[in-house]
Amino acid sequence: MRSGPICFAVWTALSLGAVLAIYPVPSAMAQGGATGEPAAAGTRVKAVLELFTSQGCSSCPPADALLKTYASRPDVVALTLPVDYWDYLGWKDTFANAKHSLRQKAYAKKRGDGRVYTPQVVVNGQAHVNGGSAADIDRAIAIESAKLEARRVGVDLRVEGHQLVIGLAGAPEGSDLREANVWLAVVQREAEVPIKSGENRGRTLSYVNVVRELTSIGMWSGIPQTIRIDRESVAQQGADRFAVLVQHGKGGPLLGAAITEP
Repeated sequence: MRSGPICFAVWTALSLGAVLAIYPVPSAMAQGGATGEPAAAGTRVKAVLELFTSQGCSSCPPADALLKTYASRPDVVALTLPVDYWDYLGWKDTFANAKHSLRQKAYAKKRGDGRVYTPQVVVNGQAHVNGGSAADIDRAIAIESAKLEARRVGVDLRVEGHQLVIGLAGAPEGSDLREANVWLAVVQREAEVPIKSGENRGRTLSYVNVVRELTSIGMWSGIPQTIRIDRESVAQQGADRFAVLVQHGKGGPLLGAAITEP
């Protein structure tokens, strides 16, 4: 398990042209929002797992493999976020994104513990555990999923033709939550990378749900609403699915999430 440096997070906003419309949700969706769950939502997501990993980290391949077991669960959104701060070790991660490193450091800053390492799994934007330990991940899911229920904002994500349609429910009854960031992750469902140098030289590493881009697409304001996005405007080479995360504050707790079927 490797420890990395600390710095502040900087976010890049999505170009305005990508968002076709953001407006309150009418009729059935609005009724669903009264209970904090969109009317069209399927399996309730218990946990969002964000695995911070690197192709230059010899401790990471077991965690990359373990994440696949969680990605197959309908009640878990499991995402791989490769970081770039180990690129100097002799191999530049082919999926690394500096924004992933900044997101991981924002979590550490918000928690106040300064813990940035690989492989690290952050559960529901709150607890962090060793990404190679199923026991630690399961324990964190059990604890954090119970907390999520009290603050859950229902998310319905679907593809309609050339558009992504994101339905967001209203604030849970009795909650004072009235503001959150809405993040869109452009995801590659599967990937294999032969490593030619560095600590994992000679290995072919396998990944699931690799985040190719993570961008803020708007703000949730506590009331049911719909966001429509042109798929072509956010497409990334190799990406074949999307995820949406609703998050309170920078590096704060996740309120809801959804991922499209592969």
